[in-house]
Amino acid sequence: MACLEEELRSIVGAANVFAGGDIEERYTADITRKYHSQPGFVVRPADTAQIVEIVKLAGRRGVPITPLGGRTGVVGGGMASDGGIVLSLERMNRILEIDEQSMTMTVEAGTPLQLVQEAAEAKDFIMPLDLGARGSATIGGNIATNAGGNRVLRWGMAGDMVIGLEAVLADGSVVSSLTKMLKDNAGYRWKDLLVGSEGTLGIVTRAVLRLRPLPRSTQTALVAMSGFDRVPRLLRRLEARFAGQLSSFELMWNDFYEYVSKAQLKYRPQPMPPVHALYALIETLGGDPKRDMELFQEVLAEAQETGLIEDAVIAQTARDRTNLWAVRDDLAEAMRPMQPAVAFDVSMALQDMPAFVEMTRKALLDLRPATTVLYYGHAGDGNLHLAVSLDKNDPDAYHKVDDVVYRCLEKLGGSVSGEHGIGTGKLDYIAITRSPEELALMRSIKQSLDPKNILNPGKILPATA
Repeated sequence: MACLEEELRSIVGAANVFAGGDIEERYTADITRKYHSQPGFVVRPADTAQIVEIVKLAGRRGVPITPLGGRTGVVGGGMASDGGIVLSLERMNRILEIDEQSMTMTVEAGTPLQLVQEAAEAKDFIMPLDLGARGSATIGGNIATNAGGNRVLRWGMAGDMVIGLEAVLADGSVVSSLTKMLKDNAGYRWKDLLVGSEGTLGIVTRAVLRLRPLPRSTQTALVAMSGFDRVPRLLRRLEARFAGQLSSFELMWNDFYEYVSKAQLKYRPQPMPPVHALYALIETLGGDPKRDMELFQEVLAEAQETGLIEDAVIAQTARDRTNLWAVRDDLAEAMRPMQPAVAFDVSMALQDMPAFVEMTRKALLDLRPATTVLYYGHAGDGNLHLAVSLDKNDPDAYHKVDDVVYRCLEKLGGSVSGEHGIGTGKLDYIAITRSPEELALMRSIKQSLDPKNILNPGKILPATA
C-alpha cells in the first residue's frame, strides 16, 4: 500500500493524497450519517490527464475507485469501498467557457451548481437545474445521479441540460464529445448512458451545459387546497393558462407544512395558517414583469373562484419569495428533532399519490405509533418525498421502514428513485422498478465497460446469487 501511495503522489503531488489517519471524516461518512466506509486513499486530481493515470493505476492494482463531488447524495452512492480510492474532484472546479452565441457553458465536473447558476446569470442566462444543495452539489455529481430538483416540470432533469460530455472509462481511455450542437443523432447516445450511472460506468470530467435566456419576471405563490382531487385539475389549468411559463409546482401535505413552518417561526412568520389539507408552492418565470404578474394574479383568482384553491399568498418582494421557498427548502431546523430519520425519494403516477400516502402512513404508524411522517415533493413530475422518524433503540429500524415504504410503492408500480439514485441504500429494492431482463442488460453494460469492476463497485446493481 505504501508503494501505491507513492505512485498516487507522483501523479497528483503529495499535498493531494491522503491516507490512513490523515483522511478527513467528510470522506468516510455521508451527510445523512447513515453510510460509512474506510477508504485507503483520498486523491484530488487537477485535470483529466491525472484522472487517466489514476484510473490506469487502480486497474493495474485492482483497487476500486469512487468519484466524489459535493457529498450531497443520500443513498450511499459516494461511499468508497473499504481500502479503495476516493477520487475527489473538488480541485476541478473551473468554468472553462460561456458561449453566448450557442448559449452553452463548458465546466469541469467539480464545479458547484450555484457557481454555474451565478455565472450564467451574470451573462443574462439561466442554468435551469436548481435544488436545495445548490451551494455544495457539483455538476459531475448532478450528472452522475441525473439530479432533478425544483424546475423539472419545465426544463427536465440534469441530463436534459447536457449537450456535450467528457469522461474517463475504466481502462483509462477518454471518451469526449464536447459539442455544442443541440441535434446529433449519429449512432448510439453514449452520453445518456453515463447520465445517472453514479460513477459506475465512467468518471465525468467535463460537460457542456445548455443555457436559456434569463427570465425577466418571477411570480411565486403559496396556495392551499382542500383535497388531492384538486391537485391534477389545478396543475393542468396552470399549465394551460401559463403557456410554458410554469416552472415549479411543489406539493406539501398538511403535516409537512405545519411541522416545518412552525419550526421556522423564530425566523419568519407562517405564510398562512396550517389548517388546509394540502399546500402548493407555484412559480412562473416569464419575460414581461407587469403582464406576467397580472396573468398570475388573474389565474389564481379564477382558481379560487372555482374552488380549486382555498387561499393564496402571492410574493410581492424578493424577500417574500425567499420566505415562501424556505417552507419547502429550509428543512434543517424542522428535521433536527426528528433524528434519527430517513428520507425517501420515490416516483409514481400523479393519481396514485393519495393511495401511497394513505398506505404508507397507516403501515408506518402500525409499525411504530410514535413515528413522525412528513410528505412533500415535486408533484408536478410525479416525484414524492417523505421523511420518517426512526426508533433510535431499534438497530433494525432503517430496514423495517424501508421495507414498509417500498412494499407499498410496489403495489402501485412506482419507482424507488425519482432523482437521488440507487447507491447502496436501494440495492435490495431496485427489482421493484427494474425487471430481471432490465437488470441483466444493466449488468452486461457494466461488464462491458468495466470488466474488472473497479469503478464504484457495489452501487446500483445488487449482487447476484
